[in-house]
Amino acid sequence: MRTLLSWAGDDPAREGLLDTPARVTRAYEEFFAGYENDPVGVLERTFEEVEGYDEIVLLRNIRIESVCEHHMAPIIGRAHVAYLPDRRVVGISKLARVVDAYAKRLQIQEKLTAQIANTINDVLQPRGTAVIIEAAHQCMTTRGVHKPGVTMMTSRMLGVFREDANTRRELMAMVNSPAEGYFAG
Repeated sequence: MRTLLSWAGDDPAREGLLDTPARVTRAYEEFFAGYENDPVGVLERTFEEVEGYDEIVLLRNIRIESVCEHHMAPIIGRAHVAYLPDRRVVGISKLARVVDAYAKRLQIQEKLTAQIANTINDVLQPRGTAVIIEAAHQCMTTRGVHKPGVTMMTSRMLGVFREDANTRRELMAMVNSPAEGYFAG
């Protein structure tokens, strides 16, 4: 870190930068905590007492904070994670934890989307799994091409979400509906 500070043209020995290497180390421990988390283990505890529930389970607007593996710049966005259970469900916080376990690693968005969907699909074995991510990449908005306000969307649809157009439409309507619509009246 001191070498980078010197390379940038500053003095790593000046008062304001003395503790910067330690601060950056602590920040990186937080940014890359996903390497210490097992996303499969997160999903292993499920519930089978669901009274026959067999409709879409969707967790919307999960905040994503990741880091681009090419430029080590932030990727900030949100994920929507859905699955169509087959006999068992998982606690909803577990879905957010799986997102974090993969997001808190060096990433590209396409791989992140696939990792989340594939893990949920492999562990829960639902009738379908869907992950949609929309994110802003600081490697594109604050450097290089400098296009602020641009977001990238990726999706991974498995099972019935890929095979059945009606189920996919139902999911997209849920993802795109305003939250207040569910709570009004």
